[in-house]
Amino acid sequence: MKPENLNIIIADDHPLFRNALRQALSSEFKNTQWFEADSADALQALLESSDIEYDVVLLDLQMPGSHGYSTLIHLRTHFQELPVVVISAHEDNLTISRAIHYGSSGFIPKSSSMETLAEALEAVLFGDIWLPQGVELQEINEDETNQMASKLADLTPQQYKVLQMFAEGLLNKQIAYDLGVSEATIKAHATAIFRKLGVRNRTQAVISLQQLEMDKVDI
Repeated sequence: MKPENLNIIIADDHPLFRNALRQALSSEFKNTQWFEADSADALQALLESSDIEYDVVLLDLQMPGSHGYSTLIHLRTHFQELPVVVISAHEDNLTISRAIHYGSSGFIPKSSSMETLAEALEAVLFGDIWLPQGVELQEINEDETNQMASKLADLTPQQYKVLQMFAEGLLNKQIAYDLGVSEATIKAHATAIFRKLGVRNRTQAVISLQQLEMDKVDI
């Protein structure tokens, strides 16, 4: 029997894909409430602003603001009870292995049939790790990227949000306005971010974040 009365987040920046995924899975998972996020910021806002207990996040690795694996790492650090399943057009073994290494409860290629999507989601909801057929996970060695992933996991949700805004090129004054805090608060966050990431300035912090982007780690 398939789980019912679920709260599921689809985090993907393509509205047509979100719609198709929701429609396909709605027939398999009855009375499910579907929530959508088209960016890392929108996903964070959903998780922070609601008292709803979500059952799973279906996560695209390349949403705006995600910087590859960084959102996955952030979710697994600060929302540890919430399963995250990566859904990606990147289907190579290294991408899948890294996703599982960073805490994903499964990996579903976007080329999968809707039947496979339903099977994978059901497996994860019952506590299993789901992988595409024939995938053999690679051992992920402790390299510079993994070290940065560990440092990123130490950031608080607010510090992570500020770091994302640094990556967008926003000034401290703009970030303070957007977050409704003082510029001094943003400077304090910046100091903490630099210390935790082991960098000296904003530029180095952004470069560190970019190390986790798909094209930086999977080529």
